[in-house]
Amino acid sequence: MNINTITAEDLRRTPDKEGLILQGCGGDLTEWVDGINEMLTQAGILKDGSQFENVFAFQHGELTCLLYPFDDVKLDIGKLALWRLQTHEVYGGTWLSDFVPNYLGGFIETPEALADKPDCPLIGADGNIFNLLGIASRTLREHGLKEQAKEMSDRVFASGSYGEALCIIGEYVNITDSEPEHKNSLRQQLKATKPADPVKKQQTSKQQER
Repeated sequence: MNINTITAEDLRRTPDKEGLILQGCGGDLTEWVDGINEMLTQAGILKDGSQFENVFAFQHGELTCLLYPFDDVKLDIGKLALWRLQTHEVYGGTWLSDFVPNYLGGFIETPEALADKPDCPLIGADGNIFNLLGIASRTLREHGLKEQAKEMSDRVFASGSYGEALCIIGEYVNITDSEPEHKNSLRQQLKATKPADPVKKQQTSKQQER
């Protein structure tokens, strides 16, 4: 059995996960996990000898909470839902998918889940990391990615080096040249190469003959 310590913020990066969260788990966490496994087994909720082997502990306010993920267990979800309601006053049981939106402000997509990173003109800009972070944050906000902008900033401030900070920024935005080469439009290019007007050309020739 493993009890892994995480932060409440880590839960916001699990939009595709589900589990049971128990709140206010004081004392020995191992006893909590063993006790819940035994209780759910006796209630016929855990099936075929299945047990919660990997549980996550985190702090929310002054409360110690435990997340029991549904990944590797066989459950009678209907019985579990009824058990959760019946014991809510004792354990504060709630689903992960309810806890994050109601208490933590909603889920955050991981950088890997961002299909299209917005272009951000950092190459050639002032290399001060605070300046680069400001440009990248503004770019994300302009594309409606306020949560990602905050997450990126928090990770950069917690990073240990300039290089690491740049790598983090690169996870969120597509770093581009701050002064892209200016190219004329197709119409402008055609206009520049367009031959002289025939009438004007004839008039010029007659003037030269005179």
